[in-house]
Amino acid sequence: MGQTVFIPRELDANEPRVAASPDTVKRLAALGFDVVVEAGAGLNSRIVDADYASAGAAIGKASDVAKADVVLKVRRPGDAELKSYKPGTAVIAIMDPYGNDAAVAAFAKAGVTAFSMEFMPRITRAQSMDVLSSQANLAGYQAVIDGASEYDRALPMMMTAAGTVPAAKVFIMGVGVAGLQAIATARRLGAVVTATDVRPAAKEQVASLGAKFLAVEDEEFKAAETAGGYAKEMSKEYQAKQAALTSEHIAKQDIVITTALIPGRPAPKLVSAAMVAWMKPGSVLVDLAVERGGNVEGAVPGQVVTTANGVKIVGHLNVPGRIAASASLLYARNLFAFVETLVDKTTKTLAINRDDDLVKATMLTDGGKIVHPAFIKADQQPHVEPAAIPAKTMVADASPKKAAPKKAAASKSPSSKPKGIA
Repeated sequence: MGQTVFIPRELDANEPRVAASPDTVKRLAALGFDVVVEAGAGLNSRIVDADYASAGAAIGKASDVAKADVVLKVRRPGDAELKSYKPGTAVIAIMDPYGNDAAVAAFAKAGVTAFSMEFMPRITRAQSMDVLSSQANLAGYQAVIDGASEYDRALPMMMTAAGTVPAAKVFIMGVGVAGLQAIATARRLGAVVTATDVRPAAKEQVASLGAKFLAVEDEEFKAAETAGGYAKEMSKEYQAKQAALTSEHIAKQDIVITTALIPGRPAPKLVSAAMVAWMKPGSVLVDLAVERGGNVEGAVPGQVVTTANGVKIVGHLNVPGRIAASASLLYARNLFAFVETLVDKTTKTLAINRDDDLVKATMLTDGGKIVHPAFIKADQQPHVEPAAIPAKTMVADASPKKAAPKKAAASKSPSSKPKGIA
């Protein structure tokens, strides 16, 4: 009998995704594993137990995790789950360890070998394992769908005998994976799309998708990218100029989507309460960073807030999970691609090479100890992020330059500044 891979049902009520698909079950079996899927694990992702069984999995119960050599999950296991894991089990999931030192310590105490998939290095070899990109891609798509739903008007221009319906104006703030997919989706739906980012390379990417790029393109902007292609933090002067330009632009938009996330830190504030106050009634803001404190002042996790001036701020949690059937298929393939690198093809058994770059980058705990350098001394020193992250601030907080009476009205708008970490 081979080693066992166990796929549990996610216990978080807000997590509909699952860590395996029928396709990856077949592939895991081909690697030599016995695959056990907890009954009902895939129902919220439109995968019934019969589909897993047809692919070669055994349908089991939660207690079957006790015999597993590998556990594949979406979210990190809680303390109650860890009690059932045997020491030495390889646990692979999106661990969200920043600011959760107690959870990381619990992995070590349980003796499991824990891997955090969001730490996967962005190198050519690991592209198929990049869960951040696969899930952000879907989040960018869903953000446009959610924004269009709340906007409650047509997005494309329509010329009819009864008159012309103007195209909606959509503004994307942050041109990473989610932002690029948001641009492409909004364009396919017929909207007039603009986007902003502090990286010069983003201008070409935006243009390639048929959108217009918005930025203060001065000398500082031209040098605002590292050798690795990531954004530098801009000067206060540049932030102020960019903020003034962005503020005026936001006031004219129908839908604004913000995508800026920084692992291990609060999400940067891109849209102030004053900016929201100048938007047209019926306009929509979709904040994809709301779980990490939010890019939009006034965004509330898990809620759609309507401001005093009739602007909707959408703060849905777990946006990829809103299209779980698609998200699970991609996530499952990410996990399989990583597991495949951990298997000895000759013996068809798990053989973790601790000198492998992928293992060193993602392993949190091993042999009863915390082994990831960012967390070994987490209680003794502040966390320092790797260099390959976006700039800390994309735009500074600024108010549109309009008449004084309007500014006075804007200042009366209630605001809240949610805080959080990634």
